[in-house]
Amino acid sequence: IVAARAGKDIISSLCSGLLTIGPRFGGAIDDACRNWKYASNNLTPQQFVDEMKRKNILIAGIGHAVKSKHHPDKRVEMLKDFARKNFSATYLDYALAVEGITLQKAESLILNVDGCFAAVFLDALSSCSVFTPAEIDEIVEVGYGNAFFALARSIGLLGHVLDQKRLQEPLYRHPTDDILYG
Repeated sequence: IVAARAGKDIISSLCSGLLTIGPRFGGAIDDACRNWKYASNNLTPQQFVDEMKRKNILIAGIGHAVKSKHHPDKRVEMLKDFARKNFSATYLDYALAVEGITLQKAESLILNVDGCFAAVFLDALSSCSVFTPAEIDEIVEVGYGNAFFALARSIGLLGHVLDQKRLQEPLYRHPTDDILYG
């Protein structure tokens, strides 16, 4: 949005938005895939949670700033329903078992859309009988999960860019009263 309002072309604005994807925004799917794949084959859900706590590492795919146990994410519910209807949900069941443990600590430590997508993606790959375990490992390591995020996010970013151009929005200026001077 800022790039579009600065007069950049559509592709440059899209690229500016895509470059914000990283560990704090949209980078959790690949890490969640790696976690679910490794942990479900080597650790019980409780052992996994305990290990992550001992290492002081947040569990990718668990937790949400707005959604909670009592205010669930509809996308997660739809993904869970889709997985259960269409293939074995081994990884999803594992992720949900982890969620059951993390929810004991806080109601916001739910399986979020990134974690759910990661588990369902692994279940889809494993259930379709097209990929060998080595090929699935390679897909996870290459980063297909975050690629799906970038693909979906591109559509939304383009919508924002086109809106800014259509509305002929001026250069973005952050509100002065929101800037702290020290």
